[in-house]
Amino acid sequence: MLRGFGRALRLRCPRCGSAGVVRRLRMAETCPGCQHRFERHEGYWIGAVAINTVATLGVFAAAFVGAMVATWPDPPWTAITIGAVILNVIFPIVFYPWSKTIWVALEVASHQSPVTSRQSPQSSVVSLQSETPEATSFSQDAPRADD
Repeated sequence: MLRGFGRALRLRCPRCGSAGVVRRLRMAETCPGCQHRFERHEGYWIGAVAINTVATLGVFAAAFVGAMVATWPDPPWTAITIGAVILNVIFPIVFYPWSKTIWVALEVASHQSPVTSRQSPQSSVVSLQSETPEATSFSQDAPRADD
């Protein structure tokens, strides 16, 4: 689980660790390494938006309190307000790729075991074929439709 979050913070695939997941602040549709599809359904990124919102509020609160403490007893309210507006416009845009990879890391950690870099994604897929050929073939005693 922690490995997936570490990969997400480095903007890599949380499932396999492959690079190239984020380019120019945009996330790829699938991982170039394990072919994990990131957007599973419509509305999937709402969790990433929530992470981005919480992170923005946290950074804003820390910056606001820090500016007030640093300039107390006479804080420059105009400068603090302008700085807060700039911070609240720029930070969510820049942080959005990280919020997406963190969201994917949460999804991977809660729904499936991650693929290690030594393990191919095909080896983690469970075979749906029966192990015994008798289970899928017709019995010799069963009547046929052409009889």
